[in-house]
Amino acid sequence: MALAGTLKEADITAALAACSAAESFKHKEFFAKVGLSAKSADDIKKAFGVIDQDQSGFIEEDELKLFLQNFSASARALTVAETKAFLKAGDIDGDGMIGIDEFATMVKA
Repeated sequence: MALAGTLKEADITAALAACSAAESFKHKEFFAKVGLSAKSADDIKKAFGVIDQDQSGFIEEDELKLFLQNFSASARALTVAETKAFLKAGDIDGDGMIGIDEFATMVKA
């Protein structure tokens, strides 16, 4: 995947394994386990660009649902509840989307 060059494969595997069951995804734990929390602002911006699949400048709900698949094509989709909780956690300004600054804040939290 596109994030494999930025993140360690073993960290990606461990992070995905930790949230493989439905309703087990916790964004703070995932960002820490996958190693994204410790990355530079540039690396976080690159990750945002991969997750923002339509390149709109925002991560929308449908992109969040497929969030884990940016790390591994075989990863599961997030449940509706996980997706909504993830969006609520990251959408600081309440516009229903996560912008780059909101994403960086969420990753570093």
